[in-house]
Amino acid sequence: MSDISDYEQERLANIARNRALLAQLGLADASDSLKPTKSSAKPVQPRVKRPKEPAMPTRQSSRLRKAPVDPNESPAAKRKRERDEELRRRQEEEERLAAAEREREAKRPRHHDLDLQTLAADLTSEDIGQLRSAFSLVLKTPYPKKTSSDDAFVFNEDAKDVAEVKELEGRLGRLKVVARAKVTQDRIYSAAYHPEPTKDLIFFGDKHGQLGIWDARAPVEEIADEDGDVPPAGDQEGGKYWRLQMHWPATSRSSISSIKFDPIDSFSVYTSAYDCTVRNLSLTSGIATEVFATDGMLLTSIDMPPHGHEMWISDALGGVTHMDLRTHRSHARRYELSDQKIGTVSVNPTRPYFLVTASNSRDMRVWDARMFDSLSSRSLRSAPNSPPTSRPSSKVKDPAGATISNEVDYETIEKLLATKKGQTTARASWAHNKSVTSAYWDPRGRSILSTSYDDNLRCEHIDA
Repeated sequence: MSDISDYEQERLANIARNRALLAQLGLADASDSLKPTKSSAKPVQPRVKRPKEPAMPTRQSSRLRKAPVDPNESPAAKRKRERDEELRRRQEEEERLAAAEREREAKRPRHHDLDLQTLAADLTSEDIGQLRSAFSLVLKTPYPKKTSSDDAFVFNEDAKDVAEVKELEGRLGRLKVVARAKVTQDRIYSAAYHPEPTKDLIFFGDKHGQLGIWDARAPVEEIADEDGDVPPAGDQEGGKYWRLQMHWPATSRSSISSIKFDPIDSFSVYTSAYDCTVRNLSLTSGIATEVFATDGMLLTSIDMPPHGHEMWISDALGGVTHMDLRTHRSHARRYELSDQKIGTVSVNPTRPYFLVTASNSRDMRVWDARMFDSLSSRSLRSAPNSPPTSRPSSKVKDPAGATISNEVDYETIEKLLATKKGQTTARASWAHNKSVTSAYWDPRGRSILSTSYDDNLRCEHIDA
């Protein structure tokens, strides 16, 4: 890495080049035009309404439930009446307990495998058949994760530079809205575009653990409203979508924080959620499997290197976990790189040993994961006489056994950074004015785009 003054000069040069590019595209004053304007387009009307939850049985006063007693009833009739009342009370109590248990069960996370029928409980058999047909189309050809060479988008001749700018300008001029839809029922937290080139297939994760799958260009059937009128085409939802309850319970405790496709063939989609699990939905079998889980530690993002088989997971306690998907989850290893939440971890697509993390500590850092192997580890199991802590446990949750993984704590990382070797572990760091919410590598692995609560987008260039 160059010294600070050289870096600052390079950063200013990048800003000047970007401004010149915007000027050539006629977007020099774009920031002034990005003010809220009143849109003439009406909100699209969703085709699917949220199903009503079944009402819990209500208890009534025993006095109100009792039928009038005949003052002249015989002793035998009285005994029969009392037996019937006792039987009715027992049945009502059993029904109440069963309903309460169903309600508790509905709030518990699900760790077992889930088939498509379970994930799409609110869909009809016809809708599920259409979803399987959409999956079958994207399973014909594997689409590995693409990377770019270091010299991509770098031109030594002005003529090539101008030609690229004109082509980009033409593409931007042809952009238009072709479809709108309310794909998920709640606020969208994450999204991913499937690489299938013949379809616009987009996956969305919402606040309540729902995975929405949208075929944006699928033909739409005209559906009349309650008055029998067909709304104008601009007010209708475009395409076809399906909703799968990927994570459970269906509350804000299961918000889907990130979505990633398998980097080798894109036949599997991985999701992380606030229910402290990572799940894998196979588009081939339609089965959703849990691949990772923790005991009360929120998972904020996942990323995978282009060669697959590995996964990096960031969490709300300031750690990142490395897991080899070919081995049992108990072999995962966690590194506490920050004393505050890490919102995202991103793997360099061309040099997968470089990671970038975005943290609430207001720092964005680049790490060399090769240096992590030499760090000492300790069991996640607490020492017998260790004091209790109010922080959620970072223990890996394994329903099939009690095997514990390894962790390198924040104190060990801090000691490492204070040494000469630590300078090669944390390769670069950028301070932001407020918490860094996300940071991602570009396809070349040469630049990082970050977002922050200071309302700025920043692009940092990395020297190879």
